[in-house]
Amino acid sequence: MPSARLPDGLRALGRGRRPRALSVGVATLLPLVGVVALGWNAAALMTLYWFELGIASGWALVRALFAGRPSELDRDGLIVGPLAERRVGLTIPRTDVQVRLSSLLVLPVAAPILGVVWLVVGVVTVGVTADGGLSQEALDTVALATIAVFVGEGATTVVEYFGRGEHRDHSAQTAIRGVFARGAAIFLGALFTVTTVAAGTLDGDAPISALDPDAIGLPLLLGVVAAKFAFDLAGLYGDRLAAFDESAALDLGFSYDPPPTEPVDGSLAEPVATVRQPRRARLLGALTTPFGHPGLWYVGGGIALVGLLFALGENWPTTLAFFAAAVAVPLGLAAVDHELRHGLVEYRAGDDALVARDRLFGVPLWRVEAWEETGLRVRRTGLDRRLDTETVVIALRDDELRIPGLVDPEPVLDVFDRRPDRPDE
Repeated sequence: MPSARLPDGLRALGRGRRPRALSVGVATLLPLVGVVALGWNAAALMTLYWFELGIASGWALVRALFAGRPSELDRDGLIVGPLAERRVGLTIPRTDVQVRLSSLLVLPVAAPILGVVWLVVGVVTVGVTADGGLSQEALDTVALATIAVFVGEGATTVVEYFGRGEHRDHSAQTAIRGVFARGAAIFLGALFTVTTVAAGTLDGDAPISALDPDAIGLPLLLGVVAAKFAFDLAGLYGDRLAAFDESAALDLGFSYDPPPTEPVDGSLAEPVATVRQPRRARLLGALTTPFGHPGLWYVGGGIALVGLLFALGENWPTTLAFFAAAVAVPLGLAAVDHELRHGLVEYRAGDDALVARDRLFGVPLWRVEAWEETGLRVRRTGLDRRLDTETVVIALRDDELRIPGLVDPEPVLDVFDRRPDRPDE
């Protein structure tokens, strides 16, 4: 697939950190001009910073949508786990940019979180300082500055993130993590400013909302701009600071490298035997899935509780509908999860490796070489005894693969030289 091409001028501009540095410069120069030349008060400054955070959040979601690396999600998660294992995506025509399925699973969670962060920061910034303190003239200039920030952030995303191919190094999680640092900088700066001025200007019984935005003088406003600029620079050159002394780096839990994007090799030497779950194992396996996902019981219980409320009002048709949904919804979710994990997967066994292939998207999910396993077991669960099937468990160095409901597991076992353990015999 050919790479995305930009005009020579844009590609030259995208070298190094120029676009991002220009964006940081614009985001600092605009409030500085507003405070010094236009006489902005705290209300105008905090409003601009709040809008800037919203713009950064929006563009972060765009970057997350087109992140080139798969997102790391819990493999055991209901439906989300098996979907995340399918490393598929929709390629934008004539580019190397993809919308990955795993990124689409992250966005419904990331977007509300960013929205809550934006609203919380707004309560501390605009909610405290802008009450009656933002004139129409100041609002007009802030609106123009907001448009400039939006254009600058968008140009940075297009030129640097896509033009330089930076999207290939990010997953959806890493593409949005920088927004939280910017939100924290604005939040802490506003909190410090409001608290400091309120302590010196408000009476003991006065609410914080009574703070006069004009009471925050020019020196303190310049200090807020300088502190925000320092945080932006730290975000821009944070990787160089970490490289300077990696032993002192602070691990916050989300600064991990995304998993690699190397595709799974699905080719096998002939002959190849294909093994699938029989229909009876797919059906009964779906019925037993709720026992492995207790959360499904909470879903069903919540729906049944709503039906119980209608029962108190003797609305029996609605009550029966909710009780039926309390059973059908968990079983439906369980069936989808089981189908994605096992029913729609076929196992192709060759002389050199075992490959699990998804039949829904036609892509390989994982591959185990003949020499790679560290343990091999064949189990017969209660369900296996009823269905006359067996479950194969393949132990790896740092993982374990489970293949349930096989009528004839011998093609899978023949891939490996090790004789399987059969503890149930």
